[in-house]
Amino acid sequence: MEELLRMEHISKRFGNFYANKDVSLTVLPGEVHTLLGENGAGKSTLMNILIGLYQPTEGKIYLKGKEARITSPAQAVKLGIGMVHQHFMLVEAMTVFENIILGDKHAKGVFIDRAARRKEIEELSARYGLDVELDKLITEISVGEQQRTEILKALYHGAELLVLDEPSAALTDIEVEGLFKIMRKLIGEGKSIIFISHKMREVMHISDRITVLRHGEVVGTVLRTETDSKALANMMIGRELSESKYEKKETDENDVVSLERVDYDKTSKHNGLNGVSLRVRRGEIVGIAGVDGNGQTQLAQLVTGVIAPQSGEVRLKQNRVAVFDPNGFIQAGVAHVPEDRNLQGLIGDMTISENLVLKATQDERFSKHNGLLLKKKTIRQYAEQMVRKYDIRCTSVEQDVRSLSGGNQQKVIIARELESDPELLVAAHPTRGLDIGATRFVHDQMIAARDRGIGILLISADFDEILEISDRILVIFEGRIMGEYSGKNPPIEEISLAMTGK
Repeated sequence: MEELLRMEHISKRFGNFYANKDVSLTVLPGEVHTLLGENGAGKSTLMNILIGLYQPTEGKIYLKGKEARITSPAQAVKLGIGMVHQHFMLVEAMTVFENIILGDKHAKGVFIDRAARRKEIEELSARYGLDVELDKLITEISVGEQQRTEILKALYHGAELLVLDEPSAALTDIEVEGLFKIMRKLIGEGKSIIFISHKMREVMHISDRITVLRHGEVVGTVLRTETDSKALANMMIGRELSESKYEKKETDENDVVSLERVDYDKTSKHNGLNGVSLRVRRGEIVGIAGVDGNGQTQLAQLVTGVIAPQSGEVRLKQNRVAVFDPNGFIQAGVAHVPEDRNLQGLIGDMTISENLVLKATQDERFSKHNGLLLKKKTIRQYAEQMVRKYDIRCTSVEQDVRSLSGGNQQKVIIARELESDPELLVAAHPTRGLDIGATRFVHDQMIAARDRGIGILLISADFDEILEISDRILVIFEGRIMGEYSGKNPPIEEISLAMTGK
């Protein structure tokens, strides 16, 4: 079978650092070819070369047997390559329809036949099961709908080869099933997909072939039918990954936070809290299990002081909270790993060093005269220490944090929050977008924090993660707590039913 794509001996160097080194990759028509590797293994760099964002230092690209020099994303689109980025590239002030027709190939000067384009998009949408509301603003639709908009846009512009970068990172399990259905339909029609994922279960479910990258180089390409999760994990990290089994603890220590019959916008099933009571004690991890969009966001905001309850009571270390203000909660020892690292966790244009001390600029270790004069050398040394301790893959602590991979950005946040010596850590989806090795590292750090006496509220849509490290498990559905279970031998079927409201 003739290859659709061949990337041959691709290298990309930044100064003396090789992000990709002598990488060769082929993609066949009608296949899902997965790129697997740890954060910083070079997957995104390779795809950025394919779509013309970067030019390779060495190597060639062939499409349908012909050499192609791809000098820009616009040219990649003309050649039939579409990419859905991990962080969507949609214009929020525009509607779904306007986003899809941006850069329309049919446009004659400034004129676009909107009715004809709309009909075309509706036909594509129906054909591939890409259910979106064309007249809604991007800000008004869910993450799953935004992703479907991106895929629809790529297909509308003629993509034969679709690159999906961490497509399930922010999706619920139900939305992931929907995505897989769309992917199967696409490959059934002879289109090809390059699938980038960290989630071994998904990789084993949807891939035809899998290429593993490590430190910018290809470790090997295998058929999905001839491998298993353990073998792939070992290829990814270059060593045997032992099975993890964390000891579950019961504690009768004091509460670090407690909620009593808390309401917030309780008539909203997806964005409210209805009569929520819970407690997190020192030295325990309390996992909140549930499908995304059942009040988890509001629970995290409430316990970090971003929003105030409309009724009920919140106590921090037995003291009733009267004023809800994020800074007050930080002063009271609450640390927060937010669900959206780019919007709430990091300042992209600031360096890794600066992001690591964002909450500690008043600390006399890092500044003089009550924060007016920063000790830059000390901050740099501290940042270098954190980079080593938390295995943050970067070329320098002075690079902008936005230039890091998603997983390494997450490690910057986790380093900053855990090093602040908190009493309570609110961790919302702490391993979203992280590979298997980095996920294990974060879990180890959280268990170590628990063992130091920190109380942890873990909010995660990853049920496996909840089961893995929670000492107690609470289930949330439509803003209500449906039940509480011990983390030791939890009744999985009962919890799964509770997550659907039964």
